[in-house]
Amino acid sequence: MSDETERPGAAVEDGGVIAVTRALRLMEAFGTTDAQLSLAELSRRTGMHKTTALRIARTLALDQYLVQKEDGTWRLGRAAGWLGACYQATFNVQEVVEPVLRELAMKTGESASFYVREGDARTCLFRVEGLQAIRHHVRMGAALPLRQGAPGRVILAFSGEPGEPYESIRRRGYHLSLGEREPEVSSVSAPIFGVQWRLLGSVCISGPTSRLSKDRLEEHAATIMEAANQLSYALAGGQRPVRVGATATWHP
Repeated sequence: MSDETERPGAAVEDGGVIAVTRALRLMEAFGTTDAQLSLAELSRRTGMHKTTALRIARTLALDQYLVQKEDGTWRLGRAAGWLGACYQATFNVQEVVEPVLRELAMKTGESASFYVREGDARTCLFRVEGLQAIRHHVRMGAALPLRQGAPGRVILAFSGEPGEPYESIRRRGYHLSLGEREPEVSSVSAPIFGVQWRLLGSVCISGPTSRLSKDRLEEHAATIMEAANQLSYALAGGQRPVRVGATATWHP
C-alpha cells in the first residue's frame, strides 16, 4: 500500500497508529531555531511524501497545533505551545534522572551519579548506590573539585576548556580516572546536554579501583554514553538524542 493511500487509522507493527505517529513526527520536525518550515522541508525531515505531510499538517491546523502562513510555510501553533508550557510547569528532573541512574547502577553494579557545575566546583545532584558491598560513597549535595575526577573533567571539557586532556575527552565523548581525586577510587563519566547543545552536567559510575581497573572502565564506557544520551534526550524535552563519542561533532 502506498504512502498516499494508506488508511489513516492503520496500526503499525508495534501497536501504535500510523496517523498519530506521523502527526507527532511532523511537529517534531521543528527545532528551536525554526520559526517556520516549508512543506518541502517538512517532507524532507520526516521522510513523508508531500501529499501525506500536507494532509496531516492541515489536520493539525484544525486544532491550532500547526498554522499555515500567508507565504505557504508552516509554524507551530498555540496548542503546541500550550503543551510545551504544561510540560515545563510539571517537569520533575528527579523523576527523569533517578530511573536512568538506577538502571545504570543495575547494569554496572556500581554507584551512579549526576553532577552539575556550580562555579568552580561540581555538585552531586542525584545519586543511586551500587549493589556491591564495598562501594564508593558520595553525599548528595556535596561540592567536589572540577579538575579532579572524571565527572569534573568532562564538565570542563564540554564547557570549552582548552588543551589536554580536554581535547581528547571531547573527541572520545567520555573520560575515565583512576585515583585522581581519591586514592583507590575510579570513575568513568560522559556529558549530559539539553536543547541546542547546552551542557547540563555529567553522569558517572564510580567504585574501588581494585574492582574498576582501566580495562573495566573502558568496558563500561559504552553503557555510560548510552545513559548520557538517554538523559540528554529526556532533559531536552524529547528532542532527538545527542550522540557523544568519537564520531560526534561538539557544538559549544
